[in-house]
This record gives sequence, structure tokens and C-alpha cells, in this order.
Amino acid sequence: MTPIDRRPPLGDRPNAHLIGLPGSRNRLATPAMILDLDVFELNVDTMADWARRSGLGLRPHAKTHKSVEIARRQVAAGALGNCCATLSEAEVLVAGGIPGVLLSSTIVTPDKIARLVALNARAEGLMVIVDDADNVDALAAAAAADRPLQVLVDIEVGCGRTGVVGLDDAVALARRVASCRSLRFAGVQAYDGSVQAIADYGERGRKADERMAHLKAVCAALAAAGLAPGIVSGGGTGSHDLDRARGVFTEIQAGSYVVMDRIYNACDLRGEGQGTFGTSLFVRATVISTSHAGFVTTDAGLKAFATGSGDPVIASGAPPGATYTFMGDEHGRITLAKESDALALGASVECIVPHCDPTISLYDAYHVVQGDTLVDIWPVDGRGHW
Repeated sequence: MTPIDRRPPLGDRPNAHLIGLPGSRNRLATPAMILDLDVFELNVDTMADWARRSGLGLRPHAKTHKSVEIARRQVAAGALGNCCATLSEAEVLVAGGIPGVLLSSTIVTPDKIARLVALNARAEGLMVIVDDADNVDALAAAAAADRPLQVLVDIEVGCGRTGVVGLDDAVALARRVASCRSLRFAGVQAYDGSVQAIADYGERGRKADERMAHLKAVCAALAAAGLAPGIVSGGGTGSHDLDRARGVFTEIQAGSYVVMDRIYNACDLRGEGQGTFGTSLFVRATVISTSHAGFVTTDAGLKAFATGSGDPVIASGAPPGATYTFMGDEHGRITLAKESDALALGASVECIVPHCDPTISLYDAYHVVQGDTLVDIWPVDGRGHW
């Protein structure tokens, strides 16, 4: 089953007529989600090169971008595939020809298990995680022995969401997977989101050390039981260089690096005191009212940005010191720093989003730009697919 896309063709959507026109970036109907192609491509190449030099696999997480085109470009640059947070995201990527899809969440209901098995029949290198013996049995009963489903045991390392907690339980669950003819034990997954956005490199490293001690013990116990994990998958944009130094993971699940956001821009990602990846994602908004002193109103409010991680940061288009806050569902407020500052009616600003993943899921498409020109529109294929 592949989720049906009922959205209009991209050519029929607002802004499509502007593709290729010089200055078209400044003519976009707003709110519009912008992807700077040059910065995006540099980010993809930078992480791919880092993975090659580090001797690590890279399986970027598509929960960030939800885009077949972006996944395709990541694979072309050397990625093993993509991770997906949901089954329907995986269905979308597989339908788009993306190999090596890892479902990083458990699939437990009968209907979804049936879809997972059907997807495995047509996918290249599909994998799924488990943290429960009953789930293993359900997957084994549904899967076909002539097309085994590859399974990673999910290990709890501090995130507090999913994953086997005890060392003995992890070995027992891996043994249970390995005993099933229709399943194949492929390794383990371990992810701790609470480490990723710690701004200070040293503090983030200390937290990562605490988490990695348990994962090392799990891998050693599995090896002693004759179940050495071929794949140890996890990590993210915030911890990728720390994960390399600790030598436990075989592949990294970084996602946000392709676009970046306010959260990750505040992090010293490699202990160099400078940015590693550029910001390629912006939301463009238009000033629709200048009737008040000291601030103007835009057309991009709560529905245009993820709102759980603070306010957007104005990247361009406003006087220095101006700040952006929400004024309701449809409206934003730009507060000007000086009485002499002004923004004209119809002027546009571009903002760095607070949190990229949930912001991207609000939009149907990326408006891909080079300089001041709209060069393409890429659909957010996984939007609305849960």
C-alpha cells in the first residue's frame, strides 16, 4: 500500500510560474518555505565526506525532510539509505526508489504489520526495530521465510521513549529474533535525543559518554552470545562527531544537518567553536500591515512555524536588531529595534526556523532557490503520512 497524494500537481500550485525567472525569490507568494540549493548541497557533501573519512555509514533521517528528492540526493552522495519515523514515510520513500530504509520506530498493530510485510516484499534493504518479544512473534508470524524481514533490537540509552532497558533482556530479545526463520537479526539501534541539542561540545560529550557505556556493554554481551551486531545505528546531527570518536556506532542517523535550524545553529557540533553546516531552510513572510508604531505585522504566524522551540530568527530583510514573534494563527510581528527603523508594506523577510522537522511538515513544498531565483519546487512527499 502506498499512501495516496491528493494534492494538486506542483505545476498548478502558487509560485510554479516563477521558476527560472531572475528575481523570482522576491516575488514568491508567502508564507513560503525556502531551500537554498547551494547551501543544501554543501551540507549534503560535507556530511557525506565526513562519514567516508570517519569510516562510518550514513543513514540520514527522513523525518527531517520528508522528501524523496532529498533522500535521493543523499543516497547519490554516498548514504546507505534513509531512516523513517513512520511506516507511511517508509512507503513513500520506497515508492520513490530509495533503498536501505530503516524504520526507527516499532510497528505493532496487525494492519501496520501487514503493510510492513507487503513493503518488505518490494523494498531493497528494508529494516525495522523491535523492543518487545510479543512484537517479535507477531512480525515473525506475518513475515515470509523466503523474504526475511531484517530487524534491529532497539536499546534504551537515556531518551526514555522506546528500547530494551536491561542487558540480559537485550540479549534475550536478539536471540528470539535470530531464532525466527522469517526474521533476520541485523543489529541494534540506540538513540538519545536529549543529548543532541546541548549547545556546549564538552557537556554534550560527557552526556554521550554516559549513554555509550551501556551500549558498549550491550554490544559486548551480544558478541559473547554469538550475536555480534552487524549494524549499530544511532546518533544524530548534534552527536555525530562525538559518536565517531567513541567508536561504537557503525552508522549515523543524522537528519537536521541538511537544513539546520535555530536549535542546532546554537550548538558547537565538532568542538571547533564555529558552524559546521550552513542554514539552508527559511520561511519567507510578507509585511501586510504597518499601521502601528514600533512594529509591523506579517502573514506568517503559528501555522507557518513549529512553535515548541521558541521564536524564529530573522535572517534577512529587516533592519538590524529586529525580532520576530507570533501574533496568532496567520500573523507574525516584527518588532523594530529603533524608532527610526521601518519596513514598507509588501516588504519580505526570511526567517531561520526554530525547529526544522515540525516546520517542514507544515508545508507541501520546498521553494528551491539559487541566489535570487526560484529554480525548482520539490514536494514534501511525506507530509501528512503517519
